[in-house]
Amino acid sequence: MGKAVGTFLIAILSAVLAIVGYKFFEGDSAQSGNFNNKTNAAGMPVASSAGNPDFVPAAASVTPAVVHIKTEYAGEQTSRNPIYEMFGMPQQSTPVQGSGSGVLISKDGYIVTNNHVIDRASGIEVVLPDRRTFQAKLIGTDPSTDLALLKVEGRDLPAVPLGDSDKVQVGEWVLAVGYPLTLNSTVTAGIVSAKGRSIGILNRPSQGGYVDPAQTANTAIESFIQTDAAINPGNSGGALVNTSGQLIGINTAIASQTGSYAGYGFAIPVNLMQKVVGDIREFGRVRRGFLGVNFPVPAVEDQLLRSRGIDPGKVKGVYIMGVQPGSGAEKAGIKEGDIIQGIDGTGVNTSAELSERIARHYPGDKVELALLQDGKQRKVTVTLQGEEEETPTDIAAKGLEARLGASFAPLTDRMKQQYRLNEGVYVTKVQPGGFFDSAGIPEGTVVARINGRPVSSLTDISKSLAASRSGMVRIDGVTPDGTAFVFNFPLGA
Repeated sequence: MGKAVGTFLIAILSAVLAIVGYKFFEGDSAQSGNFNNKTNAAGMPVASSAGNPDFVPAAASVTPAVVHIKTEYAGEQTSRNPIYEMFGMPQQSTPVQGSGSGVLISKDGYIVTNNHVIDRASGIEVVLPDRRTFQAKLIGTDPSTDLALLKVEGRDLPAVPLGDSDKVQVGEWVLAVGYPLTLNSTVTAGIVSAKGRSIGILNRPSQGGYVDPAQTANTAIESFIQTDAAINPGNSGGALVNTSGQLIGINTAIASQTGSYAGYGFAIPVNLMQKVVGDIREFGRVRRGFLGVNFPVPAVEDQLLRSRGIDPGKVKGVYIMGVQPGSGAEKAGIKEGDIIQGIDGTGVNTSAELSERIARHYPGDKVELALLQDGKQRKVTVTLQGEEEETPTDIAAKGLEARLGASFAPLTDRMKQQYRLNEGVYVTKVQPGGFFDSAGIPEGTVVARINGRPVSSLTDISKSLAASRSGMVRIDGVTPDGTAFVFNFPLGA
């Protein structure tokens, strides 16, 4: 009898604990839950940052407006056929084709993608997820940010709503949508790993660890959103969206040693994209204001600061290496050695952040800078200048030889064959104390590209240097021992 009662009591207690436990975990789930009945202005559920978000609504909303971009090029490639070779028959030639992604941003057919996705294409085809196909017209490009704007003729097309990349936070859940590896529409998830990231991808050939660079970019405005959402070649130009289905970036590149996803992807912030696209639609080109200061390229910033006896850890902001004569910065009293710590009330910690903020402005715009000058905090207002007033043009006119402390000559046919290059120049003389001398670049070094543009003469060099608007020059080349290199040095921004 006693044993039966004890068993009965244990059974009741177990049932109570099960009910209490269930309610506890049910309540915990409701607190951290997937959407908690919260919605945004469009009525779409918003994920809570406290738990696991449900990506289904965002993916369903965005996917119809992310398109597959297929490009064709005027040249042809020959496909090898061993049977044809055996009998000495002509090889088959097929058109050169490419593939990428794009994002519909308006119902009347405007599409944003990367410049390198459509660069030099003779034909651009856009395929929607519902299999509708359009021939796209190229409206304009901006190699400086690796953006391009296309237009297809259509009405009531799906479009992705635009978010605010300034409000994006590290650790926030995001989705990447695109057409990787020529697959159909693909959605992956991750978090924002970093903001304001400069990786030296623009103006760089597609080798050495980064994928999908802009081959012909002539400036480098980089302030990427970094994410660990899986993207691969073909994702370029696709959408990076938040859990509300809002576009916060255009996927552009991956960091990889193999050419495939290895953990990090990079996207152009949507706020910068809106300014670029708006300019292209209104003016046919991008209009930018220039501050007129020089600062170190992020990759060599610490090295340059230490060479001046400055502890990089004590620089809270962007250290100014020089001020261009006649620029808005000089007129406002900015000096070499000043540290820019904020612009229009927003703090800046890196040159990438400063470049992006300035790139959103027009010639004639006034910006307020927070400076640390001579150990004292001060604020100055700078009127940005336009291209026609920009001093890098004057610097370019002086020629690359004087700027770099080196003389150049076109590659000989033997050197082209040796280095497997179609174009390039080589260094015939290095001036003591010049940039090449201090950087350890010896005579005989081959320069293949400047600012992403192939060079084969002094005229090409002058044009490539004159195209620099971002405050730095990128040089791609090969040392006499066959080692490939990339060097950056600041001109101004």
